[in-house]
Amino acid sequence: MLTIASEVDVLARFGRALADPLRCRLLLALREAPAHPSDLADALGISRTRLSNHLACLRDCGLVVAVPVGRRTRYELADPRLGDALDDLRTAVVAVEADRTCADATEKGCC
Repeated sequence: MLTIASEVDVLARFGRALADPLRCRLLLALREAPAHPSDLADALGISRTRLSNHLACLRDCGLVVAVPVGRRTRYELADPRLGDALDDLRTAVVAVEADRTCADATEKGCC
């Protein structure tokens, strides 16, 4: 049975997904267009096994869905608004990166 996640759960799931650079690349690729795992693995330059693990994480987080297409499976963002959210986050991160407020950010790894 599907349930609606709370706001905190949604943010935590999104954060967990974005905590890995490869999953970020995967989400950005799916933001462009739905794709089959073999095409995603080739585009990202990783093994299909490694890709499968990351897709499973993103599915568990509720961010991507698997759509059967004949004998193959295509992956896409679970909600088109996730693409907009990724764009907003990328823009915000670039803006913060350009104007760091913590002088020791590189040393401390904080900001």
